[in-house]
Amino acid sequence: MTRRISLTQYLIEQQRQHGHIPQELRLLIEVVARACKRIAISVNKGALGDVLGTAGSENVQGEVQKKLVIIANEVLIEANEWGGHLAAMASEEMDDIYAVPNRYPQGEYLLLFDPLDGSSNIDVNVSIGTIFSVLRKVNNSRGVSADDFLQPGKQQAAAGYCLYGPQTMLVLTVGDGVTMFTLDREMGSWVLTGE
Repeated sequence: MTRRISLTQYLIEQQRQHGHIPQELRLLIEVVARACKRIAISVNKGALGDVLGTAGSENVQGEVQKKLVIIANEVLIEANEWGGHLAAMASEEMDDIYAVPNRYPQGEYLLLFDPLDGSSNIDVNVSIGTIFSVLRKVNNSRGVSADDFLQPGKQQAAAGYCLYGPQTMLVLTVGDGVTMFTLDREMGSWVLTGE
């Protein structure tokens, strides 16, 4: 029987053996992955979950927002704001950055995301996905501004995307190659399926 390696096991091994992933970054990636599982559930329900159609609002680009996009955005914010790994988040769906409220611990990372890329395909059952990037906060002695998010791509601590389709796949890099995980819906866990 082939040994199945979970996302958590993979990240811990990368942390222990290779030193690629600090513990706080590992925990942040796990939170993003859990949020993607929640989004996958909503995507899979489609019309049965009353998540299709427009929400009657516009995003910062002037595009009419879809219900599922707003749900995905809220899931990512709610999952990540309280864990103590982030200082702030930026989303394609928000006008401004979202600083983690003072009632929660502040972390050293910034999370950027498009909660549901390809949203024009939602209602026709074509694959859509979440795109994310993790940066280190530039200066820990002050608050966070939008300028803190304007860093070169080589400064990324991690990046990836989650593709919601017949299979839900999470593709991740922490700067040393790309790793793919497939969501085992029966077990509820991400399983390593490609490097």
